[in-house]
Amino acid sequence: MDYHFVVVAHRVLVTAFLVHYVWKTFLLLSNKKDTLAAYTAKTRIAEMLVALLFMLSGFYMIYAGPSLSATMWIKIAMVFASIPIAIIGFRRNIKPMAIVAVLLLVGAYGLAEMNKAKYKKEDKAPVDTSTVAGDPVAVGKEVYTAKCVACHGDAGDAQLAGAKNLKITTLTDDQQKDIILHGKGGMSAFPLPDDQLNGVIAYLKTLKQ
Repeated sequence: MDYHFVVVAHRVLVTAFLVHYVWKTFLLLSNKKDTLAAYTAKTRIAEMLVALLFMLSGFYMIYAGPSLSATMWIKIAMVFASIPIAIIGFRRNIKPMAIVAVLLLVGAYGLAEMNKAKYKKEDKAPVDTSTVAGDPVAVGKEVYTAKCVACHGDAGDAQLAGAKNLKITTLTDDQQKDIILHGKGGMSAFPLPDDQLNGVIAYLKTLKQ
């Protein structure tokens, strides 16, 4: 299964689910009980399907992705906490519970976006390899540990988050450099200076030995 596709699908599903519950909360707070009841009846199956798919895609991302940060564990806890609160709140028309459920979902969405922005910033942050300058393999290992281990693993074959197995890759040096510099699929671009880029390529060769 394509990890990047699952990530994109998960975001679409979560956004749809959030918009759906914001609308239901608006109807509840506006005391439009008949409209809410009719909307709920019409969307019940779709709601269950979207909820199931976003939960399954989320579990897959946990299983196949890199280790989660504390922020993401908090996000997951918020999502799970929102579900029973939302069920009770809307079934019994308890407005405070409905509001809390939506706020938890909004907060979880916000944490996910913050985490995404954090990793993008870290991807662009420079790696200090001055202590091993002059040794391409050592330089490459420093960069690999800082930028690549999370998805490729120490040995290059972890294959997390859709990462390829670097131990058996048949890509040429130039092809690998192009992917590192420009990214591909779910992999971010890493604008490394020439010495670090060449160092990474040199280090990757050691993973095949």
